[in-house]
Amino acid sequence: MSNQYKVAVVGATGAVGETMLSILAERKFPASAVVALASARSAGGKVAFGDNELLVHDLATFDPSSIDIALFSAGGSVSKEYAPKFAAAGAVVIDNSSTFRYDDDVPLVVSEVNPHAARNRPRGIIANPNCSTMQLMPVLAPIHKAYGIERINVATYQSVSGGGRSAMEELGKQTAELLSFQDIHPTKFPVQIAFNLIPHIDEFQPNGYTREEMKLVWETRKILEDSSILVNPTAVRVPVFYGHSEAVNIETREKITVEQARELLGKAPGVEVVDAHAAGGYPTPVTHASGKDAVFVGRIREDFSHPRALNLWVVADNIRKGAALNAVQIAELLVAEGLPPKAAGG
Repeated sequence: MSNQYKVAVVGATGAVGETMLSILAERKFPASAVVALASARSAGGKVAFGDNELLVHDLATFDPSSIDIALFSAGGSVSKEYAPKFAAAGAVVIDNSSTFRYDDDVPLVVSEVNPHAARNRPRGIIANPNCSTMQLMPVLAPIHKAYGIERINVATYQSVSGGGRSAMEELGKQTAELLSFQDIHPTKFPVQIAFNLIPHIDEFQPNGYTREEMKLVWETRKILEDSSILVNPTAVRVPVFYGHSEAVNIETREKITVEQARELLGKAPGVEVVDAHAAGGYPTPVTHASGKDAVFVGRIREDFSHPRALNLWVVADNIRKGAALNAVQIAELLVAEGLPPKAAGG
């Protein structure tokens, strides 16, 4: 078949890489072959792909010349070294790290928001946004288009899976130790994460914000194609395994009512409204987001302290929608635009 692509997943043994493989199989992506790539220490192992298993190959010795689409989720240093090599060999790279996001000649794409941007990729690289930005964009984009957004105040409540497998292991270990009245010794996080909140993700910047917070500023403006939007973020790590939550306050250029917001968001692709004024009538990471594709929004209410402001509560699975799913959806955009496979059926 002429629409069969050879796909590589770089970082296939990580949490996001494993989810990318799962989603490629679930969505029946038109692949003639899927290649699992990781570091030398993981090479020779197996990873699940649908009902089958794939042998993990060593990225360092792999020849990318036959690859059509490469999904990268192996960290910034790996992307910096290998993504340009795959692109030079003719693959379209979809990169989940922050390495290329802020480069003018690399599109930063959320599939439901700015799919057109994926077509302009002079370096053969498309960037995936940060997970906290990712879930915010499908909710805010339709509001910005219809009413204009002047300012965003957002506090994120980010699960430990955003810090990788070692972060999840630390939360589990600390929880067990504390419940057994044992002392704990933080290693992944600067302080205790179990039964605690840490208002610090990534490195502090000269302006006092962390890099995780500044990603929300830079990426929101680039994706919504509006450098005038003001963004004031606070990023907090919370003792939840999967699913990021965000308390969002937006100031719009034109007044938007709760009813108008609900109607707009009810039609927004990839968004699900859960907004009843009742116990449990709102989305949470565990009850709604974990393992799901949608971005969930609730607690929609006008800000009575401002004439043109709206409050929202936004929840999504940070590993699935926040990273892996969007990468696969971008690959589907490439298929839809007619990206020619290098070798039909092979």
